[in-house]
Amino acid sequence: MKLKAVEQFLIGIAGLTRFAFRFFKEVFTPPFELKETLKQAYEVGYRSLPLVGLTAFIMGLVIAMQSRPTLIEFGAGAWLPAMSGVSIIREIGPVVTALMCAGKVGSNIGAELGSMKVTEQIDAMEVSGTNPFKFVVVTRIVATTLMLPVLTVFADSFSLYGAFVATNIKGHISFSLFFNQVFEKLVFLDVVPSLTKTIFFGFAIGLVSCYQGYNSQKGTVGVGKSANAAVVMSSLLIFIIDLLAVQITNLFMKY
Repeated sequence: MKLKAVEQFLIGIAGLTRFAFRFFKEVFTPPFELKETLKQAYEVGYRSLPLVGLTAFIMGLVIAMQSRPTLIEFGAGAWLPAMSGVSIIREIGPVVTALMCAGKVGSNIGAELGSMKVTEQIDAMEVSGTNPFKFVVVTRIVATTLMLPVLTVFADSFSLYGAFVATNIKGHISFSLFFNQVFEKLVFLDVVPSLTKTIFFGFAIGLVSCYQGYNSQKGTVGVGKSANAAVVMSSLLIFIIDLLAVQITNLFMKY
C-alpha cells in the first residue's frame, strides 16, 4: 500500500509537471484569449476582494491587539505600528491572501473544470475546433497569476488599517503618525519579495486547480475530489513556496 501511494504521488508530480510545460507552450502561442482572460481576472480579483479585505482587516486587528500587551510589558509599546506593518507586509498579508484565494478560487476552478470534464464540454470544444486548454486552462492560470499581487496590495492596506483601529482602541495615535512609523521601518527587501512571491502563489493556485479539474474522474464524486484536492495541494504549495522565498530573501539580506 505504501509503495502504491508513493507511485501515485510520483505520477501526480509528473502529470503536474507536464501540465505546467504545456501551459508555458500554449501561453505564448496565438491566438490569445484576451477577452476570456479579462473575464477570469474579474472573477478572481473583484469577486474575491470582499472576502480577502474582510479577512485582512480582522487579521490586522488581531495582530495589534495580541501584540500590544507583550510590547507594553517590555516597554516597547511605541513599536506597535512598526511591528504590525513589517509583519503584515512581509508575511501575513501575502500568505493569508493566498490561502483565502486557494480556498475560494481554487475550489471554484477545480469544481468548474471538473464539471466541464464530466459533462463533456471540453470534448465538445475540441470537436468544434476550439483549443480547450488555451481557452479554459491558460486564461485561468494567467488570471490568478496576475490578480493575486493586486489582491495582496489591497489586503495589506485593509490589514494595516485594522492594526490602526486596534491601536486606537486602548490608546490614541493619529492616522499620519501611525503610517509614518510603519513606512519608516519598511525597506526594499520587505516589500518587493513579498509581492514577488504572490506571483508564484497565484501561479501555483491556478496551475494546481486547473490540473485537478481538467483531469477530473467521471461522475460527481470526481468533481468533489478535484475541488478538494485543488484546495489542499494549493495550500501546501503556498507554504512550500513561502519557505523557499524566505530563505532566498535571507540570503540577499546578508549582502
